[in-house]
Amino acid sequence: MVINKNSAVRKKLLSNTKRIVIKLGTAVLTGQDNLLDRPQIKRLAFQICKLLNQKFEIILVSSGAIGAGMGLLHIKSRPVLLPSLQATAAIGQGQLMKVYDSFFKLKGYLTAQILLTSEDLNNRQRYLNARNTVFTLLKYKALPVINENDTVSVDEIKFGDNDTLAGLVAALVDADLLITLSNIDGLYMSDKNKNKVLSIIEKITPEIESKARGSSAVGVGGMRTKLQAAKTITKSGISMIIANGRTKNILIRIINGDDIGTMFSPVKAKMAARKRWIAYSAVSKGEIGVDCGARQALTKKGKSLLASGIMDATGNFKTGDVIRILDDQGRLFARGMTNYSMDELSKIKGFKTSEIKSILGYKYYDEVIHRDNLVIL
Repeated sequence: MVINKNSAVRKKLLSNTKRIVIKLGTAVLTGQDNLLDRPQIKRLAFQICKLLNQKFEIILVSSGAIGAGMGLLHIKSRPVLLPSLQATAAIGQGQLMKVYDSFFKLKGYLTAQILLTSEDLNNRQRYLNARNTVFTLLKYKALPVINENDTVSVDEIKFGDNDTLAGLVAALVDADLLITLSNIDGLYMSDKNKNKVLSIIEKITPEIESKARGSSAVGVGGMRTKLQAAKTITKSGISMIIANGRTKNILIRIINGDDIGTMFSPVKAKMAARKRWIAYSAVSKGEIGVDCGARQALTKKGKSLLASGIMDATGNFKTGDVIRILDDQGRLFARGMTNYSMDELSKIKGFKTSEIKSILGYKYYDEVIHRDNLVIL
């Protein structure tokens, strides 16, 4: 009997998996005519229902709204102008949800649409609201179907692509696994050897990143955005698999631990939900530069950031905002939630903690950024 070592490793990594985010790309959901491929969606929906029957919790991040709209409007290429793009998405989104709803109802499951912009995840309260909504839907045994709100998104509030959105959603809901299905089999060894897919990747190196390729004509993302999502979520302790969504029984095979697609293994220590928001979702309102001693204390000794180690500060932030932390060479190495505003920091930077009260007339905290609100990147 021949034992597939990769399959054994996968089964071990997946052994405690319960909550799964599944991202379906446009190429998986639409045909060559850009119309929704109903038989294909039915196959995927029924596989998801099998997983739901096995008591897995599933959150679906679905592309396809713009592709569906393009098909209905008989448009062959993705619109460029924002109003046309938003109108196409508005037409397609309703059709997309109608198709999902029809297939899941056949198996006794309800679907729930959630449309997000990056602002919904950047703002802490809205982030928590979205998180609680998803958890409540899971409690009701309903399937959350999440997509970017293309009808209102503009450049300033766009995720950019659904690979990025899927990674953020996986972090949002404390997922154990993110499955990204597209029209490729995984990450290839090289452009010249497309029959060989990398099975398990423990660390995303520059060599691995060099294998990334661009996007399709209808979709936005590509292998680069998938690798970026993998970087984010594996640091959060979440596994990720990239596979071909048109492979027969792909979802069932993945969960069974079959050696199919490319799997990215997570770091052992799972980052707390609050720190994931600080690291990857919150918008930075400014930045501070610290000296060598402060960087050493933060990265090597697990200390909080004190005013004495701060050299300069820029931005327009207030208490509770997330800011970027740079070393003395201007390199970003951490993010954190500040206890003091920009105006206050400009006065106390470089001074000892014992001097803060005499400078400001008060002292909220000893630390500018407490270790619990600090993430080393």
